[in-house]
Amino acid sequence: MELKRIYTFIEETHMEGEKELGEPLIRSAAAAIIHNPYANRYSPKLDNLIEAGEELGELLGQRAVAGLNGKTPESYGKAAIVGMGGEREHAAALLHPKLGAPLRKAVDGGTALIPSSKKLGGPGTIIDVPLHYKDAMKVRSHFDAMEVRIPDAPADDEVVVIIAVTNTGRPHPRVGGLELEDAIGEDGIN
Repeated sequence: MELKRIYTFIEETHMEGEKELGEPLIRSAAAAIIHNPYANRYSPKLDNLIEAGEELGELLGQRAVAGLNGKTPESYGKAAIVGMGGEREHAAALLHPKLGAPLRKAVDGGTALIPSSKKLGGPGTIIDVPLHYKDAMKVRSHFDAMEVRIPDAPADDEVVVIIAVTNTGRPHPRVGGLELEDAIGEDGIN
């Protein structure tokens, strides 16, 4: 893997809807810009990106969790923006086969599916990293997203890979659904 740059983003929300939060919501993301070895050519196998996904799951998972300043991660998500010389399948190769296991280790759990987003774009492309509760995806209070943008990436032969985590759900959740305290977390769904 040819790693070019790493960015970290931390957003801390103390008040929303003119009401203070009991505990600040911290959204933390880590993003890596890597060279895409398959840019501008078709390859039937994407092994280099699959292996890079495992490395990035560990690196970015640890960095994103560190941004929570010791708070326990509750939600997670992943995303990738592939430069215009690549394919959406390049994002899938990075995000799906091997990135999940090291991310789950970084968040100390994670039985739920890791939500993901992928797109093609150029420098400055904005992506929303979808988030939900790491152990039970039906916990509606944790359905959220974190917007990430790298001003000068991806170039045509680059991919931006992002992992985001939070320490709580949305501020003042009140739309019903499975409550966090009622989640079982065994099957990743309830």
